[in-house]
Amino acid sequence: MKNNPQKTQKSRREFILSTGKLLGAAAIAGALPGESALFAESNKQSAPVIAQGKPMIIDVHIHTHLPTAINLPEAPGTRLPTPLELIAKMIEEGISKCVVLPLVSPECRDVMVTTEEAVEICSQFPDRLIPFCNVDPRYITNSTKANFIPLLTAYKEAGCKGVGEYFPNIPLDDPLNMNLFRQVEEVGLPLLFHLAPKVGGYYGCYDDPGLPRLEKVLKQFPKLVILGHSQVFWAEIGFLNNPEERGGYPKGPIVKEGRLVELMRNYPNLYGDISAGSGHNAISRDPEFGYRFMEEFQDRLCFGTDYCHVVQELPQVPYFRKLKEGKLISEEAYEKITWKNASKLLNL
Repeated sequence: MKNNPQKTQKSRREFILSTGKLLGAAAIAGALPGESALFAESNKQSAPVIAQGKPMIIDVHIHTHLPTAINLPEAPGTRLPTPLELIAKMIEEGISKCVVLPLVSPECRDVMVTTEEAVEICSQFPDRLIPFCNVDPRYITNSTKANFIPLLTAYKEAGCKGVGEYFPNIPLDDPLNMNLFRQVEEVGLPLLFHLAPKVGGYYGCYDDPGLPRLEKVLKQFPKLVILGHSQVFWAEIGFLNNPEERGGYPKGPIVKEGRLVELMRNYPNLYGDISAGSGHNAISRDPEFGYRFMEEFQDRLCFGTDYCHVVQELPQVPYFRKLKEGKLISEEAYEKITWKNASKLLNL
């Protein structure tokens, strides 16, 4: 049977609206974490949250999608949170706003989240959720001459504030990527990417030890703001004695600065997304080094969690609470990293 696109779009919109109403009712009934008054704040501007003495926190990296009736083969707790569950988590953790990142490349998972779905979800919680768009460089014609400008422009006009999470498992400087990066730069959107240690068996763009492909991109597109993310990116905060460590979470003191520090000093268009275990590990494995790193690059680091499993700990939240309460970094650095940098970068 041929689907009616208008009927499908209407039913999805009605579903999201009913989900929002359900979330409000559940919060009032006490079924969600936090009191009903906390949920009531989800549809308010951020100013009252600050006025009540609660710090503003913008999370630049989360994932969500609409629930489905299909019984997908996922392990318990590994599925993406629904919008309802995401808002509940934000209330529980005291996160003011989140960037919703679509998932469109096939390497990552068997559940895709289109830009259209992300925009639709965010439209129901405009004071809480911020949409990014996402594209794969093989879109349109699978060609190095593909024209992405109309698509990127349409997404930007629809309210998308950036591109990501970008993770096709091809070399970072592959001609397909370079063609797209040039056009993302031209449209004026930041790009949030995931790096991988190999081609095949991973998701994320491939780079070699020392991140030479990343430097090539930074140099060729100086007006393209890039938010780095993943183990391969953050492992290079310290010098790697063993390149195999870059696919994981190196532990212990950082005796010598790594390649990432050098790149951030040399390229002002390189930002750091400190989400997930990789970002948290980078700034906390050697606390004193982490404090210095955050102070030096306070203008180009953005708080994130990478909340992508319905059952998931978010270590960045208590860690930054400790940083603030213990005055382990300056108040200025704390505020820039937790929300001001994201607000400025995304024109919020």
